[in-house]
Amino acid sequence: MNNTGGPAFPCHPGIENPIYDGMTLRDYFAIKALPICYQFWMNDYYHPDSSDADIRAEEDRSDFDNAMKQIIAEDAYDMADAMLEARKA
Repeated sequence: MNNTGGPAFPCHPGIENPIYDGMTLRDYFAIKALPICYQFWMNDYYHPDSSDADIRAEEDRSDFDNAMKQIIAEDAYDMADAMLEARKA
């Protein structure tokens, strides 16, 4: 199980055993990282000025299919995990 960082936005302080603790800090960080991950895969990865643009241009690029969505989401959570790790320092 990954470190979630605890609740990002806990509900009402002082209430014992709240039904909903709010989203985790890990989820919050992933949400914040998502636009950067999307930009990388949709724009930067396939940018014509990249060093291996000719190879990437030959790839079957299906914009935002389910496989691409999964890659982007996983990258966002990888970034969130790195942010949680950096908090320990």
